Amino acid sequence: MTHDKYETRDTQISQDTSHKGVLSGLKARLHRNKLGELLVQDGHLSPQQLKYALAQSRDNGQRLGNYLVEFNYISAGTIRKTLFEQFALRFLTTAVTAFLTFSSMGFAKQARAGTVKDVPARMAVAFNSVTPASYHPKLFGSVEKQSRSLKAFTKWTGMFSRFDAALNNSYGQKSMGKFKAQLEGLQGLPLHKMAAKVNDMVNKVRYVTDSRNYGKTDYWATPVEFFEKGGDCEDFAITKYTALRALGVPENRLRIAIVQDLQKNIPHAILIVYTDNGPMVLDNQIKTMTSADRISHYKPIFSINRTAWWLHTKPKGNVTVVAAAAR
Repeated sequence: MTHDKYETRDTQISQDTSHKGVLSGLKARLHRNKLGELLVQDGHLSPQQLKYALAQSRDNGQRLGNYLVEFNYISAGTIRKTLFEQFALRFLTTAVTAFLTFSSMGFAKQARAGTVKDVPARMAVAFNSVTPASYHPKLFGSVEKQSRSLKAFTKWTGMFSRFDAALNNSYGQKSMGKFKAQLEGLQGLPLHKMAAKVNDMVNKVRYVTDSRNYGKTDYWATPVEFFEKGGDCEDFAITKYTALRALGVPENRLRIAIVQDLQKNIPHAILIVYTDNGPMVLDNQIKTMTSADRISHYKPIFSINRTAWWLHTKPKGNVTVVAAAAR
């Protein structure tokens, strides 16, 4: 009996230490912004290797990631995986923080929060051309919990502020003027066809990672920045969202969704358009617009538009998709 008692106690101490270690590791990872630091933390490089590689890449005028791949320190796939893991962790932290705030303060109080300025309306080519959605089917079979507080989503709200500022200068006006000219030919089309053409149009822009464009693992670009430099998944989704808002599509038919790609085991951003035929996915990884019902490898984490955000959970049990995505 005594032996069993102490064995159980030792096991508990071991579990507590393990949990603290995991939490400390996540905290440390969250506060690391640079690729080299993340690669060292994950054991892909030693501190000495990183120090040498940084010096050599500076001398050669190369980005660290390009140098590491060229001289076979590490594969390009490992670098992409490392950056996406950091991207996912930050999304998860933002979502959980906002959800806890929502839960503790209550929906009624949060519902009185102000909304983000409707910047896409400044480049509108049509007004109220589509009626609002009357029903929102479950996205990928998930259960949704809504909050109208966007306080935690600073990359999203910050993008709107920068976009608004860009439309006040000549460069931004010229860039969006060209975009508006392309959109004008889509006026009056049924929503399904309009969304499909916007998807095709925006998907022609080149894919470029945030680390290459901005030296950051996660940056939400404005459409002005996107057309100038290219962008990654959320930048494609933001520009498609902006295009459809400019074409008079109501806010409640549009959401940017952050999902876990179960095939690649990475987070990903897409635009959801709620048509009368159900939710459609506009995705830079899929060539043509596709019905959400035909996609089985995406698990939603959260979705957001200018007026609210939704936490997506599994239909049964208390384990959320956020927890599943963190594994």
